[in-house]
Amino acid sequence: MDHTSNGTTNRRDFLGKMLAGATVLSIPSFVALDLQHTQAQESKQMSIGTPEAWVNKIKGKHRMVIDMPRPHEIYPFAWAKVFLLTNQATGTPEKDCCAVVVMRHEAIPYAMKDELWEKYKFGQLFKADDPKTKAPAVRNPFWQPKPGDYNIPGIGNVDIGINELQASGVMFAVCNMAMTVYSAAVAKEMALDPVAVKNEWLAGVLPGIEVVPSGLWAIGRAQEKNCAYCFAG
Repeated sequence: MDHTSNGTTNRRDFLGKMLAGATVLSIPSFVALDLQHTQAQESKQMSIGTPEAWVNKIKGKHRMVIDMPRPHEIYPFAWAKVFLLTNQATGTPEKDCCAVVVMRHEAIPYAMKDELWEKYKFGQLFKADDPKTKAPAVRNPFWQPKPGDYNIPGIGNVDIGINELQASGVMFAVCNMAMTVYSAAVAKEMALDPVAVKNEWLAGVLPGIEVVPSGLWAIGRAQEKNCAYCFAG
């Protein structure tokens, strides 16, 4: 692949390189973090049992879970809207449909507030470009977008902000496992306390987005609730 700027490539790829030797499957690199103990402590903050209650909200005549493992321009959000629009066009209103978007792996920053995008340079870390500027995002481009931000050729303006989709009944979840691993990696790179960084990320999760044990857990539970599967990566 041809890169026009080595500096940009290095900044945007550093997290992947750092995690290459410290993934969930490379436990020795994370032993000091005591992952299980950390998650046990966090479960108290997330209210044990809440994820299952969230799953039980999945209802409707037509159901789909959208698996979002990484940034992919506007598509994961647009597909949730398309699912609702086309079902409505074929006789099933929004209220009788359920779209579930699961943000996992490298898509987790979309579940967090603008301040964290700016502080931790999520746009560079996760290769998430702002659809308007085409540069690494310094804000969450899908949280409370401005009217007219997203214009689809042949369709026009579409409301695909997370808050707008939530108003249409779309459900969102973010992977706690990915947040644990990536916050620890970022904390190591920035010489910060990994527990403090993880807690800051949890506190910065957007309203209405459920923190679930893992993205795979949420996808599995959604399919147990008869959701069709759509890969958005």
